[in-house]
Amino acid sequence: MTTTDAPVQNITDNEVRKAVVHYLRREDRAFRLRSKHIEQLTDNGLVRVMQAAASEIARLEALQMRAAATLSRRRGNPRSTEAELSLALSVTTRQAGAMIATAEALTSRLPGTFGLMERGRLDLPRATKVTNATAWLTDEAAREADANLVLRLPGKNATEVRKAATYAAKMADPEGAERRTRERRAARCLTLIHQDSGAATLSLDHAPAEKAAAAYARVNGMAKALKTSDESRTLDQLRADVALDLLLSAEVGGTPPRMEGFLYLDLATYLGLNENPAEFAGHGPISATLARELLAGPDTVLRRIITDPLTGQVHDLGRTRYRPTAAMAEFVRVRDRECRRPGCARPAQACEIDHVTDWHHGGPTSTASLAAFCTCDHHLKDEPGWHYALAEDGTLTITTPAGLVHHSTAPPLHAPRAAGNTARPLPHTSHPPQNDAA
Repeated sequence: MTTTDAPVQNITDNEVRKAVVHYLRREDRAFRLRSKHIEQLTDNGLVRVMQAAASEIARLEALQMRAAATLSRRRGNPRSTEAELSLALSVTTRQAGAMIATAEALTSRLPGTFGLMERGRLDLPRATKVTNATAWLTDEAAREADANLVLRLPGKNATEVRKAATYAAKMADPEGAERRTRERRAARCLTLIHQDSGAATLSLDHAPAEKAAAAYARVNGMAKALKTSDESRTLDQLRADVALDLLLSAEVGGTPPRMEGFLYLDLATYLGLNENPAEFAGHGPISATLARELLAGPDTVLRRIITDPLTGQVHDLGRTRYRPTAAMAEFVRVRDRECRRPGCARPAQACEIDHVTDWHHGGPTSTASLAAFCTCDHHLKDEPGWHYALAEDGTLTITTPAGLVHHSTAPPLHAPRAAGNTARPLPHTSHPPQNDAA
């Protein structure tokens, strides 16, 4: 696919700083304070400082929204713009997409709400309540709702803003309210959000209200039945356990089914000789104790992984079951752990193995030229202006259409060890076969 590089606008950090300062300059600024003066203020002064800071933050958020909307309109490629902002602002692609959608709505459909942001009277979280509540309206109806909200939003908290915006939206299009109800119920979905400390959030969104209420009542009833005098778990814990057991088709309180995934820990941690954190691909670090509990499951399969002692990078896998092609793909997935685009946490086993340099452009099929990418990021490198390069040490360099350069290196399986205390690195011939088709 032939691509054309987008023009890169060179602007120095100092020029950006001047533009922001100019944007924020205002005659009615109440006061300027250094951090060391805060302790000298009265309670009234401290609250006023917080109010002034909140106002300035709102104005900066308005500036950010205008920049995001302008970039989106200029580029005209949603996927490319989302990836650009995701990398530049260190946010997920989903967050970047939500930011762009909010920015476009505020600057085109909701001028009154955006004006409140520019005047420092409404911050982005509350403005987002308005964009969400009016997203289903036509542009004309959205502007009508926006005009009715301008005088009602200042001074309101997020909940009050959401209620006011929802009411204004329904008043702007009464007939569309029923259509919106049907659409929301049709958009039901199940999402998994990973947290720290070996926990995660499983969320069922946009479920039919009557079914959600009935499901909760069933889970709650079963949890209460288990809450005997001998039961140490809280009612909240019991509800969560019952719901998970039902979803996993296991008997309540029974043995959970087999789990598949990539769990990384060194031998000393596995043997209980240290408590170094392990890593569950797609989720992140988990405690050594939890890792050993997961590995103690009846269906656990252990695999031998050979690493370079100096770098901790994967060199080879113990394999006795797979064809060379499967072994090569498995090697890349174990090495990369997750999608290689910086900031994407899609587990490698759910990713596609792709040539960093396209096969038809001369890219070889070898573990030194393959990387794991989720479906979205797999196709991103074919978009205009995006350039990917993979170095011999496994470092992936991504150059965006805006000229920003980002690097991604597969994380080592263990901390690199001092060169004087270990043998030389393993030879590169320990890689899986290099001449098989991917």
